[in-house]
Amino acid sequence: KNRSSVQASIYRGLRLIGLVLFYYIFSIGITFYNKWLMTDFRYPLFMTLVHITIIFSLSAATRRILHSWTGKPRIILNWADYLQRVAPTALATALDIGLSNWSLLFITISLYTMTKTSAVLFILFFSLAFKLEEPNPLLIIVVLLISGGLFMFTFESTQFNLEGFVMVLLASFLGGIRWTLTQVLMQKAELGLQNPVDALYHIQPLMFIGLFPLFQYNEGLRLSTSDKLFRVTELSPFLHSVLALFSGGLLAFGLSFSEFLLVSYTSSLTLSIAGIFKEVSTLLLAAFLMGDKVSPLNWLGFAVCLCGISLHVGLKACKSKSKCNLVLLNIKRAVSSMKSICDLFFAHNYSEN
Repeated sequence: KNRSSVQASIYRGLRLIGLVLFYYIFSIGITFYNKWLMTDFRYPLFMTLVHITIIFSLSAATRRILHSWTGKPRIILNWADYLQRVAPTALATALDIGLSNWSLLFITISLYTMTKTSAVLFILFFSLAFKLEEPNPLLIIVVLLISGGLFMFTFESTQFNLEGFVMVLLASFLGGIRWTLTQVLMQKAELGLQNPVDALYHIQPLMFIGLFPLFQYNEGLRLSTSDKLFRVTELSPFLHSVLALFSGGLLAFGLSFSEFLLVSYTSSLTLSIAGIFKEVSTLLLAAFLMGDKVSPLNWLGFAVCLCGISLHVGLKACKSKSKCNLVLLNIKRAVSSMKSICDLFFAHNYSEN
């Protein structure tokens, strides 16, 4: 019995690691890809609508393949559940993704990444409001450590733009609503949307409808007179734009699938916490690829962030009173690590002075 329990724990751990790595690949890839694409194709809302269309098409095709393979019909929600349960999630998702892509026109990847970490705070708030997470003072400490660490990591290494900052901050707020509602949507057995493909299939049409008016108001006229697509005079630039948008759509499908898969097996807060290390990796790649300088204070923030992640892992492991000592041990290790980093940080500054 003990052996089977250990094997089950190892399997769950390996499955979680695989899901997180799957999510990292697509999330980091699409961030850099969208930033690169918008240096020349400055229509982020149209790009998002194209991605939504591709995700819906691939989801529908995957559902058809699964139906042919298993012989079991896929779930189709009735209109009442569709409008009451799916519509709020779809609208929050559309605005979160649309505003996030839009903000990349104005801000750097570093500032974008730093500001998106505030979604952890909003997810925690809505998770407590919907009673998906139990109130726990240590959970508050985790969020403060991670958010504070990310802010320190990017301090004085970003270029500030108010318009882009407001957009991505609003996107973070909507992201908190989005992932809390997504968790509720996918973990309600009676809806039958546990499979990420079924969830994506139902959400995308309402996402398109919700985002289209904003696109029409902001980009419709400019895009209709642009030589990138509708007034193109040569075939080569047109094919380049179509190929670039389609490639981004494939990345968007992979990201959406991996996000829904991770949420369905864990929680929206776990997705956000896992995303923190992904965001740190994004910052490191941005520094490496773009030549950003990382100061000792930035590295101190990195250490604080890792302490918060370690504490969260300990809290997840603490499912009974007998395991609470593990949490206390993680806290002691985190505090000890922070003290050591602080000592090195102040010693470095003293030596420079």
